[in-house]
Amino acid sequence: MSGFQPTDTERAHMNNTAKRDIPSILLVDDEEQILFSSSTLLRRAAIRNVQTVSDSREVLPLLAGENVGTIVLDLFMPHVSGKELLVELCRDYPHIPVIVMTAADDLETAVDCMKMGAFDYLLKPVENARFISSVTKALEIFTLKNQVALLEHHLFNDRVEQPSAFKAIVTASKKMQTVFQYCEVIGKSRQPVLITGETGTGKELVARAVHAVSGLSGKFVPVNVAGLDDNLFTDTLFGHRKGAYTGAEETRRGLIESAADGTLFLDEIGDLSESSQVKLLRLLQEQEYYSIGSDIPKKSSARIIASTNRDMRAEVSRGTFRRDLYYRICAHRVVIPPLRERSEDIPLLVEYFLQSASKKLGKRRPSPPPQLFALLSIYPFPGNVRELEAMVFDAVARHTSGVLSMTSFREAIGRENTASSLPARETVATGAHPFQFPGNIPTLKDAETLLLNEALKRSGGNQGIAASLLGISRSALNKRLRKTD
Repeated sequence: MSGFQPTDTERAHMNNTAKRDIPSILLVDDEEQILFSSSTLLRRAAIRNVQTVSDSREVLPLLAGENVGTIVLDLFMPHVSGKELLVELCRDYPHIPVIVMTAADDLETAVDCMKMGAFDYLLKPVENARFISSVTKALEIFTLKNQVALLEHHLFNDRVEQPSAFKAIVTASKKMQTVFQYCEVIGKSRQPVLITGETGTGKELVARAVHAVSGLSGKFVPVNVAGLDDNLFTDTLFGHRKGAYTGAEETRRGLIESAADGTLFLDEIGDLSESSQVKLLRLLQEQEYYSIGSDIPKKSSARIIASTNRDMRAEVSRGTFRRDLYYRICAHRVVIPPLRERSEDIPLLVEYFLQSASKKLGKRRPSPPPQLFALLSIYPFPGNVRELEAMVFDAVARHTSGVLSMTSFREAIGRENTASSLPARETVATGAHPFQFPGNIPTLKDAETLLLNEALKRSGGNQGIAASLLGISRSALNKRLRKTD
């Protein structure tokens, strides 16, 4: 991978095709029966986007306008031979893996094709498993190369190509823009995605955005697996046949089938039981599953996106989450920063939630006081965006007239909670040393002055907020300020 350096033409082609549909498999053979049987085999293996060409002269014009991820090429065809075409493909489209599939059982021919740049050489008749494996690996290589080119493109341009896919996420944060760019890079991949972040950061919104940029034709199907025991997990995802168990009066298709050619979003994946983890692992490895009461496997064409607020590496170390499943589900990993690390979003979010709450509650939008943002900027928001939304809705619900009151915000934050959430106080609580004295130890009076000035600085000069930071009353703060004058 590190040796792949796309030319400007190749990079432009990959950037353009990434905006179109999922890459297809192109089968080129002059025998219609082989085209039919090969395409049918791939579709049964959940590789749905397959195109066939029986006239080799049509291949190059087709590539100019289609997003092709892998080509399966016969060698002996009329008009333009497979060897001639292979030379042109490897020269003009080196990023597209070409699999040669031919009846020519000749070592010299096979060696020549590999030297020209063929990805694989298959001898007809090919075993089904061997054929599917070769195509799958070739498509993965194409996707990885495409992601490298897209990532390079994003790094140089520093912009989001499909902003409409992320319009549900209110942000001006550079960190979130980086997340969006990465989501665009991995969007076209069919590999699983693990989205991690604290509670309330918007993991499902990001999952929906990944689905939006994926080009998948199917639906986005979310399911929270936290409250599902193994039986309910199996029934919910895989479905059941009529009569599979007492009460199963009708056949029910599972959510995996509902998400065919789309995205299945598994929220709170870290809460899965051991037995459910095994079933999910099989689904990811084999791309197949069994409905309850059926011994006939079904193929899955759904992409899996999972999310969790847990430290999954720690869960793996403790043995509560399977290591093999973790690495399967973590083919791509998206980490959403907490709200306290993107405080520049707070004014935007407050404005958005004020508009939303006012509309839902049938009230005129109140104006927030300037000191509100100073108060919110020093609060760590353990509940993140969801907690801020609840605060704003509560404040609007209580609002009667004039400027929005800060009372409900102060109550939600709480003086003790606000004070204990400061980094200095957290440091003291953990036993580490919060102060560094390179020279003489300051006097108590000097230390008090430093603390007062720092609290006022953090609160933007608001004495009420500064008093909360220091864990004292406002009147006590005023007395100390007068003493320092």
